[in-house]
Amino acid sequence: MNDKYLNKTHTYGRLWMLVTLLVFLSVPCLICYHLGVKPELGMIGKGLASVALVFYPTAVIEVITYSPLLGTGGTYLGFVTGNITNLKMPVALSAMESAKVDANSDEGEVISTISIAASSIVTTIIIAVFVLLFRPLLGKITGEGSPFAPAFQQVTPALFGALCASYLAKHWKISILPIVLLTLVLLFKGTLAIGVLIPVGVVVSLLGAHLMFKKGLVGRQ
Repeated sequence: MNDKYLNKTHTYGRLWMLVTLLVFLSVPCLICYHLGVKPELGMIGKGLASVALVFYPTAVIEVITYSPLLGTGGTYLGFVTGNITNLKMPVALSAMESAKVDANSDEGEVISTISIAASSIVTTIIIAVFVLLFRPLLGKITGEGSPFAPAFQQVTPALFGALCASYLAKHWKISILPIVLLTLVLLFKGTLAIGVLIPVGVVVSLLGAHLMFKKGLVGRQ
């Protein structure tokens, strides 16, 4: 990969990460200013303490886990636009799979960046259009009494199930260990967040694939 491209990507990526962070922080600050209120630091600390132990380590682990798969440009785009686990990661992996390129290659870097950028644009347009169109009906469709309500509760499993099926069919040997382990984890601790389960599954998959390769049970993929 060209050093000039990577340097520019890091420069603009860091810039937009800071801009995005400032925009996020400006919303509650402007609301407080408009209403003339000032939250107590103790209340803020108490609220953060309840989620910090889960979300802060998860945020660090996600960067370490997703970056090698998304590439430089894809990582910055994904973390700026958000929804990486449910959308950006599946889109990037599907695009690279269709193009038959590796995630850590120059081609994978380009494909991942383009796919995530296209996904972000399309998603924003679709959400804006359908929020306006379905706003009067959304509560009736997703409400508990709606016949469509169960479908809306299975969006994420359906998305990852479809993405995972093709990989399981091609690499079923190396999928056995992470599936068994994560199933056992969920049986004993079914409330673990996806942000915790995915990094654990990635680490177990890598270690299992490495050991199986050393034992000659699988070849180079």
